[in-house]
Amino acid sequence: MTVGHRITVERSERHVRVVHGGEVLAESDRALVLRETGLPARYYIPPEDVRLDLLTPSDTRTHCPFKGTASYWSRPDAADLVWAYPDPKPDVAGIEDHLCFYDVEVR
Repeated sequence: MTVGHRITVERSERHVRVVHGGEVLAESDRALVLRETGLPARYYIPPEDVRLDLLTPSDTRTHCPFKGTASYWSRPDAADLVWAYPDPKPDVAGIEDHLCFYDVEVR
């Protein structure tokens, strides 16, 4: 890690819900919250709690030096709406295959 850069992953105590275009894409009481220096908290949802049938895999891949290479999924009206790290770096291994959306509701 870069000096001063920090990432933590822990189980969220909050209910997380993802709605896009009026459809519920995910809902979970088992999400993980990832906190990273300089970025907003992100909720990573187990795949069993995500409507994968409503998402299409994308060809997009991005690389984070702290988390690894991310794969993306899209909706017809929202490219690369969700991402996951199929093989994350050891420091964030807990988020493996969990999906993360840009906009979530937390309660």
